[in-house]
Amino acid sequence: MSLDELLALPATVNVVTAARALGIGHNKAYDLIKSRQFPVRVLPIGNTVRIPTAALWEALGVSSLRVAVGGPLS
Repeated sequence: MSLDELLALPATVNVVTAARALGIGHNKAYDLIKSRQFPVRVLPIGNTVRIPTAALWEALGVSSLRVAVGGPLS
């Protein structure tokens, strides 16, 4: 996933999108979530799991990159 794609993500994303951003498969992502080892905070909403994009950016170092290039923090 490119930086532009990461920056264009909505406020929360599904597990498949978060896994793609992290460079892992969605099955591995679900396994990590189930074992509480997923590297990003998850939001369980009923039978759905959403990942806050800000937390995903933080795990990937995107927030600090945006500061370094003079972009606004979100």
